[in-house]
Amino acid sequence: MTNPNAKPSRAVGPFTLARVEAYVLRWPVKCPVQTSFGTMHDRPALLVRVEDADGAVGWGEVWCNFPACGAEHRARLLETVVAPLVIGQLYATAEAAFAHMSARTAVLAIQSGEPGPISQVIAGVDLALWDMLSRRAGVPLWRFLGGASGLIRVYASGINPDRPEDTVLAKHAEGYRAFKLKVGFGDERDLANVKTVHARLPQGNELMLDANQAWDLEGALRMASRLSEFTPRWLEEPLRADRPLSEWAQLAGNAGIPLAAGENLIGPDAFEAMINSKTLDVVQPDLAKWGGISGCLPVIDRIHEAGLRYCPHFLGAGIGQLASAHILAARGRTGGMLEIDANENPLRAALSPALGRIVEGEANLGNEAGLGVEPDIAQLRDICGLRP
Repeated sequence: MTNPNAKPSRAVGPFTLARVEAYVLRWPVKCPVQTSFGTMHDRPALLVRVEDADGAVGWGEVWCNFPACGAEHRARLLETVVAPLVIGQLYATAEAAFAHMSARTAVLAIQSGEPGPISQVIAGVDLALWDMLSRRAGVPLWRFLGGASGLIRVYASGINPDRPEDTVLAKHAEGYRAFKLKVGFGDERDLANVKTVHARLPQGNELMLDANQAWDLEGALRMASRLSEFTPRWLEEPLRADRPLSEWAQLAGNAGIPLAAGENLIGPDAFEAMINSKTLDVVQPDLAKWGGISGCLPVIDRIHEAGLRYCPHFLGAGIGQLASAHILAARGRTGGMLEIDANENPLRAALSPALGRIVEGEANLGNEAGLGVEPDIAQLRDICGLRP
């Protein structure tokens, strides 16, 4: 249990990792999750459990949505590449471990052509370390990171193009007051969906749009001009993440809609370049995809320094969801919102109970130590229909 009198502190002493374990889970979806570039026919999760020499435990999560074999592949990378680097090592801080893992795998990532998967594995281990250290300190992670409150704003995302208005109204009934609709499925279908959702959206609620890198510059300019009348709060990833900054600048200058991106950027230099380009209003690092907390904290500080809005990206199971929530509570400042997938996913629901109750667009993370949840792998495997 959390000690309510404990003072928030990151000075919990050095640690030596004794064990790092990977758990792959898959829940067979009832309704596939659609994006402009592919469809998810199950909901994968790769959980990471770390334990130090004193028996303290922490949990993290590795992004593994794509390709379909991504979770198993990243689990092998964790077991054969990253875990051997950290087991038995003495670290003063989680940041020191993150720096060590990143440095030792930098050349391998280039040589293997896998900077993304390796970064994702490192991110998952880093999240587990922060959970472990905040548990050792006896405080919730949001307080361990310097936050004053566990209350955060949230929005419903991942809204599919099939009758999206039904999803919006259902999530509104659950307490959500902001919604992000998937686009990129063809101009007329997108426009019809946005028009319908906009017309049905309750007064005072927010609408955002996510194209998932669907368009080239010409297509993005054309669609932005047609979508701007619906006044979305942002248009997310209208271009591929690797397109030249000159294209992002041209779009930003002509779109008439604030732009958002960041989930597919890797490394501080990539974020620095995008921030300095002055093309984004909303920056969305995904801490299970790159950086964990150690890498993302300096990026979040730069986002705020530049006067931009920080809204963490996340789409996965409940451990990464909670970690995103805690870092937002600690560093989100005014205007930050947590993305919560609107699609059914018991691996998210079972692992993030604090986010199961939304009141007028807000959630309360509570005061349990660390992330506030202890995964039961046997129970999760049973949820997925997996044999023991």
